[in-house]
Amino acid sequence: MLRTLIAICLFSLALPGSALAQGKGIRFWNLTTSTISSFQLSPAGKNDWGPNQTLNDKDKEVDHDERLRITGVEPGRYDAKVGYRDSRQCVVRDIEIRADAVFSIADKDLKDCNK
Repeated sequence: MLRTLIAICLFSLALPGSALAQGKGIRFWNLTTSTISSFQLSPAGKNDWGPNQTLNDKDKEVDHDERLRITGVEPGRYDAKVGYRDSRQCVVRDIEIRADAVFSIADKDLKDCNK
């Protein structure tokens, strides 16, 4: 009985620490005025674009003021390629991405846009 009680106490002490270690992950907040249909990241200056992160969303798009969980990306500096339904694509350069934090892109950040 005493061993069981000690095991339960040790488990409950370890649980909050492991729950905190997981965090909320990296999230992108769409502050542009349009719905984003593709969102790719590349290490800053590399043009080595990763997968379309909008596929992580239920409807595969990121509406204005919606947040998107970013996967497979380590904290660091990145360029983002942002695509819209009308085939317009823009690049945002040198974004700082931090662990368990939210980063955002607004219309004023969009550069190098083409259709």
